[in-house]
Amino acid sequence: MIGISRATEEIIRKKPFLQEALSRGIINYVALANSLKNEIEGEIGKEVKIQAIVMALRRLSERLSIKFSDIIKFDKDTDITTQSELFEISVIKSSTVFQTLKSLYDKVDFEKGDFLTITQGIHQVTVISNKRYKKEFTKTLNKEKILKDIDNLASLTIKIPISSIDTPGLFFLVTRALTWENISIVEIVSTFTELTFILREKDITAAYRVIKNLLKSIS
Repeated sequence: MIGISRATEEIIRKKPFLQEALSRGIINYVALANSLKNEIEGEIGKEVKIQAIVMALRRLSERLSIKFSDIIKFDKDTDITTQSELFEISVIKSSTVFQTLKSLYDKVDFEKGDFLTITQGIHQVTVISNKRYKKEFTKTLNKEKILKDIDNLASLTIKIPISSIDTPGLFFLVTRALTWENISIVEIVSTFTELTFILREKDITAAYRVIKNLLKSIS
């Protein structure tokens, strides 16, 4: 049989946003204790008092005060790049799709800053590029089975310090900041030192502000 503190901690660690709220001290302990009471009693097999749960939450909150942002640091070379007017097409992987995809690279002008990323999954391939290429790309891919195409997208790319690559929680730190502002992420594309979020174009200004403030707070 586990104790109240252990049961409380295990439940909270399965709920990232409660964990975040506790670490930031922005949650009512009594209200949270009441909402968790039945679940904790189910874990330990007996009735518990609300005050005992509150005490467990306070202790856990103190430990959670050492957040990811305390160990992740961005350096002076970190920057943010955005690009608007993008679109996305997702197709089913087939025996012909890869030969077709090769031709797409010849259609964009990377020297002028054109955007093209092709991501291969187990069963699907996703292509993201500039809006002005959509008609041509759609025509090129017309023999493939298109699952979805999305317009009015934008990208936000963060240059990641090499020193932070092996730091746990890097992606979570950024995605959490966007989620707290109710910004939906359409896709995430990453390379060794770049993390790119594909967002709705209507959200790009708010996302830039959120990430800029995040970088300032942990630089």
